[in-house]
Order: sequence, then C-alpha cells, then structure tokens
Amino acid sequence: MFDTDRESVQLVENRSVGLTTVGGDAPVASPPTGRRARKGIGWPARLEIALMTGPTLIVFLSFVIFPVAMAAYYGFFSWQGYGPPTEFVGLRNYVLIFQDGTFVDALQHNAVIVVLSLVIQGPAAVLLALLLNRKMRGQTLIRVLVFIPYVISEVVVGTGWSLMLQGSGAVNSFLQSVGLGWLQNEWLSDPETAIWTLMGILTWKYIGFAVILFLAGLQGIPDELMEAAAIDGASYWQIQRRITLPLLGPTIRIWAFLSMIGALQLFDLVYIIWGQYVASTAGTSTMATYMVANGRIAGEYGYGNAVAVVLFFISLVAALLYQRFVLRRDTEGAITGGRI
Repeated sequence: MFDTDRESVQLVENRSVGLTTVGGDAPVASPPTGRRARKGIGWPARLEIALMTGPTLIVFLSFVIFPVAMAAYYGFFSWQGYGPPTEFVGLRNYVLIFQDGTFVDALQHNAVIVVLSLVIQGPAAVLLALLLNRKMRGQTLIRVLVFIPYVISEVVVGTGWSLMLQGSGAVNSFLQSVGLGWLQNEWLSDPETAIWTLMGILTWKYIGFAVILFLAGLQGIPDELMEAAAIDGASYWQIQRRITLPLLGPTIRIWAFLSMIGALQLFDLVYIIWGQYVASTAGTSTMATYMVANGRIAGEYGYGNAVAVVLFFISLVAALLYQRFVLRRDTEGAITGGRI
C-alpha cells in the first residue's frame, strides 16, 4: 500500500517537471509543448530562420504589399500620373467605380468567364486526362500537342485568332468552302457570339495545363485499387466515378482555384483580340481591361489605381472564401497539432 502511494507521488512529481515513465522503468523526458517549446528555440535557430525567410519576406513586401498600399494611396487622389498627387478626393474614385455601368458589366463578364471556365474546361480536361492516362499509340505526341497551346505567347495567340476570326478571315472562308456558309458569323463583334468565341480561345489555350495537372494527379493513384475494383466486377466508368475522381479531388480543387483567379484577372487575350473599346461593346470586357482603358489610356491614374485596388480585393475575397469552404478539407489533414 505504501509502495503504491510512493509511486503515485513520484508520478505526480515527474509530470510536474515534464517526465513520464514507461512501464516500471526510469522516467523519460516528455517532449516540450506550447510555451516551453517556443522558449526552447535558441538564438542560432532564430537567426537561421531569419536568414532563410528574410529575403523572401523582403521581396514579397516590396513587390506585393508595397505596390498595393501605394495603389490604395493614389486611389484617394485625382492624379494624372506625374508629380506628387495633390488633389485629394477621398472615396470619390471608389464610389464612381461601382456607379459606372461599364465596370459593372465588366464585373459580370468576369463572373461569366469564371463559371464557364470551370464548367467547360474542367470536365473536358478530366476526360482528356483519363484518355491520355491509358496506354495507346502516339500517347506522348498527343500529350505534347495538347500542351503546346499553353506555352505559346498570349500575344501570338491573340494576334493569330484575331486574324482568323475576322469577317473575311480563315474561319469564315473555311466554312464557306465546305458548304457551311450559313454558319458564318461576326465572331468578334457580335455581342451574342463574342463571349463564346472568347471561351473557345481560352479553352484551347489553357486546357493543356489542366490536362497535365490531372495526369500528374492520376500518377499518384495506386493501380492496385483499380485492379481490386475490376476483380470485384466494377466497370471502367464505375471505377472512375467511385475511385479515380474522389482521389483526384484535391488536384481538381487546386486547378479550379488557379482557373478562378486567372479568370478574375484576365486581361491580355481580351485586350489583344478586341482592343480597349471593342471589348465593351462586344460584351467581352473585363475588370482589367476596364482599368487600363479608364486609367492609363484616359490619363486618370488615380482612378485606375482605385480600380486596381478593387480588383485586388475582389480576388483576395474570392481566394479566402475558396480556401475557407473548399480547400479546407485538403489542408486540415496536412496540419498537425503542437503536441505529440
């Protein structure tokens, strides 16, 4: 009885100083947690952390945070781009942005592009990835051909498609030559067609990136799972629906995030193909093209900076919401607690 009491007292003392016992053996030090773990980091380790993260932090602050802060500052002024800003207008620029119907239309175009990019490119890329993941003749060549448009410069892509899609361009001439002249259209200027023309070009340009990303995700799925399901009598499409797609989910969600942010910030292809004025009348203008047309080209740099800040915060809010409600399921499993 007294031995048991002494063991209990010793166990309490050991726990008070951070010791645990394994069986009846000698006490073993338990790993430090919480505040004790933070206090255990010595100056050499802190210096190493500072040296490793310092340059990255300086670059991030210099080229991301500082420009955003300066853009927000200039957005409070009516500024023509030269000399220090002196005409303070407060929130007038930001109020005018949302009162301008042209900006609201551009915002709606961005939203349509986001949705159509996910709905069109996602399923098409998954099907292509599943096809190219199977052994076939010319598999490598097909993969290269699918990926080539992604590595071509946006200037080359925009110039080429703008020439081919003109009223007397190659596309209408081809349709006429094969007896499909009734399909000829003003692909770039017709408001009912232009947005679909843009989506076709975007899909052709960026689907290769999605396919390569999905193929990389498919390589991480064990073949044993497919073989076991096939032995149990599952069909090919049942295997893809029940096994492949769920395991490919994290890759699909990462691609959807990148596609969404890219669609919100779309500028180059629209500006090259439609220009600064035709884009708004054709129904393909974006927030970025609006910013350039009403900021730099109009000589209203203060207003343009305000638009840039609004675009930044819209993208930031979309990214945070996506992280909170969609990507959270993928990051929770990768984060471990502070205790062992």
